[in-house]
Amino acid sequence: MTVMPASAAFALARNRAALPLNTQAAAAAASAPSRVAANAAANANATANATANADAKGAAHNAEMRKAAQAFEAVFLRQMISTMRSATPGESLLGSDAGNQFRDLMDSRLADDMAGKQKFGIASMLLKQFGVDET
Repeated sequence: MTVMPASAAFALARNRAALPLNTQAAAAAASAPSRVAANAAANANATANATANADAKGAAHNAEMRKAAQAFEAVFLRQMISTMRSATPGESLLGSDAGNQFRDLMDSRLADDMAGKQKFGIASMLLKQFGVDET
């Protein structure tokens, strides 16, 4: 192992320094405001992006809730129509199983259309109960 005299090591370190200490301090002080401004801008962008993402997630959640409430209203109306059909005395004109199946399909479609028009208010009551805006 080679040991270098202290005076030689000090001279070597001084030659390798890029800038004298007072110049380094001045350069660091000059770049500090720009770094602070850059950090502030980056933080503002990150906050804006997070807010936009939260708004998008909230809007998607509200849309899913509206869709689920409308589907629930359709199921409720389908059950109501089915109960009304079973309460009627007498058979249909043809009285076949195929006719009953098509009548059930028609009732299902009718319930979906009725729920889509939002005239019964079941979906809006559910949305109000869960605190979802109806805009």
